[in-house]
Amino acid sequence: MYLDSQKKEEIFAKYGKSNTDTGSPEAQIALFSYRISHLTGHLKSNHKDYNTERALKMLVGKRRRLLDYLIEVDINRYRAIIKELGIRK
Repeated sequence: MYLDSQKKEEIFAKYGKSNTDTGSPEAQIALFSYRISHLTGHLKSNHKDYNTERALKMLVGKRRRLLDYLIEVDINRYRAIIKELGIRK
């Protein structure tokens, strides 16, 4: 399995306030980015997998909405997470 609980805790510890901080926007954006990169790699080899393509588009939309929320709340946190994850708008 590509995303087990240990990997999630590692992501939350790195981008959130602690390894149990699952609710902060930064931690959720980091988790979505990890899942997006995995699904992108899957779709490169399975280009006719339309269900995964739809799931990928939905994840990108969720991440975009969280990033928009973070822009409104605190622009400095937004800039920090964008720079750390290497996401471009």
